[in-house]
Amino acid sequence: MIFSNCIRLLFGIGLSVTGLVNALAAPAYAQTRVGEAAVVKNEVLRVAGPSTTRINVGDGLLRDETVRTGIDSATRLVMADSTNLSLGPNASLKLDRTVFDDEHHYREVAVRMTSGAFRFVTGHSDKAAYKITTPLATIGVRGTTLDILSQRGQTIVNLQEGAASVCTTSFECIQLTQPGDTAIITAGGSGRRSTIKKSNTPTWTFAASCGAAAGLCSKTQYADAAPVIVDDGSDPTGMLCGR
Repeated sequence: MIFSNCIRLLFGIGLSVTGLVNALAAPAYAQTRVGEAAVVKNEVLRVAGPSTTRINVGDGLLRDETVRTGIDSATRLVMADSTNLSLGPNASLKLDRTVFDDEHHYREVAVRMTSGAFRFVTGHSDKAAYKITTPLATIGVRGTTLDILSQRGQTIVNLQEGAASVCTTSFECIQLTQPGDTAIITAGGSGRRSTIKKSNTPTWTFAASCGAAAGLCSKTQYADAAPVIVDDGSDPTGMLCGR
C-alpha cells in the first residue's frame, strides 16, 4: 500500500517511468559538501575511480574525494571550517574522513597527502580534530600553518606557525614548536624502519610555490558556512516515501 501510494505521488509530480526506475534503483545515500575551490590554476581534477572531472573556482568538494593538480598547476581549497589547503604542481590529496560537529566545525577531519607540495592552515575546528598523513608520516596539529612535501621515499614537514607533532609509521615522533622547525622522514630500505630527524634550517618551504598562482598562499573564510547536501537523485520528491 505504501509502495503504491509512493508511485502515485511520483507520477503526480510528472516523473517518467524511466526516472522512477532509476530513482528506485539508485543507492540511498547523499554526499556532503565539505569545502570549495578558492583558487584554480590550469589543470585541477577531482578523481573518482577511473574518471576525472575538472575543478573550477567555486566548485564544491565532497567527502572521500581525491584532488590532483597537473604540471604548472595549483589550487587552494577552503574547507567548511575555514581550513585552507594549498597544493602546488603535480600534487595529490584525498579528503579521507570528515565528521561535522556543526556547520562551522569538524569533530574529525583527515587529509591524506599522497604526493607533492602543500600548505595547510588550520581553521575553526578543535586542533585535536585534525589528522594529516603522508605515506611516511602522521602529523598532529595545534593551531598551525604547516608546509608539507611528500615525495617518493621522503616527507618534509616545515612549521610556519603554531606547533605540530610528526610521527613515523612506527610511532617515532618529534615535536615542532618554533617557526622553521622541520621534520625530515626518510624511508628505510630492505625492510628497515623509516628514520626521522629534526632540523632548524629548512632546505625547502612552500613559499617557493606561492607565486605559482594569485592568492595561492592567502587565507580566506569558507564562503558558504552551511554544508550543502548533494542529493544523488534517490529521493526525487524531496521526501522519503513510506517513512
